[in-house]
Amino acid sequence: MARRRGESFEQQRNEILEKAAMLFAEAGFHAASMASLAQACGVSKALLYHYYQDKEHILFDVALSYVERLVAIVEEELGREPPLGPAGAGVVLDRLIARFLEEYRHSQYRHIVLVQDVKHLPEPLREPVLEKQRQVVRAFAGVIAALEPELAATALLKPVTMVLFGMINWTFTWLRPDGPLSYRDMAPIVTTMFMAGVHALVKREDLLQRFAIESKPVRDPDEAVVPTLQGEKG
Repeated sequence: MARRRGESFEQQRNEILEKAAMLFAEAGFHAASMASLAQACGVSKALLYHYYQDKEHILFDVALSYVERLVAIVEEELGREPPLGPAGAGVVLDRLIARFLEEYRHSQYRHIVLVQDVKHLPEPLREPVLEKQRQVVRAFAGVIAALEPELAATALLKPVTMVLFGMINWTFTWLRPDGPLSYRDMAPIVTTMFMAGVHALVKREDLLQRFAIESKPVRDPDEAVVPTLQGEKG
């Protein structure tokens, strides 16, 4: 019977992931070695190898644990009142944007790693992370479709969803903790601008007709090629 890992093992591993995320974000994945990771984590190289066989698996755990947290946020918000529909979609979207920006603030290094370094993972490790990201994108697309059902009958739904992630995913490059705006301040600004843009877009009949999915039922997002949070196609 396999021995259960103790709390100290999980605590040490979480500390390694936090320090590794910081090093990957600041120095870049390729510049980080197992030796530099061990030094950043304050452990011996031998002890680091006790937890991880290589830096790719460290990167995998950093990215996967973070994107699983984003999935959990989505599930929490979709499970709250009001139910998702034309009347409640705006409220749900507002909460999702606020929750994601707050998570980005608390997990800045992990977020940088997710959007910049996942591409360095070998395919067997990269795919589980990308699938979790697609799950997040599909959920946001569903909320936006509930907000403006006309978009669900066009090829614009996923690009519009990715516009929203483009508005929030790169805030770490310019939004400073000591600046005049906080992540909390930015949430209603992003929500207002995005929702106003979506409402204006559905009034553009020329665009809706141009990108209409002709003679086809609306596809289940699970059956479509869905971008990830980095904007890559899965």
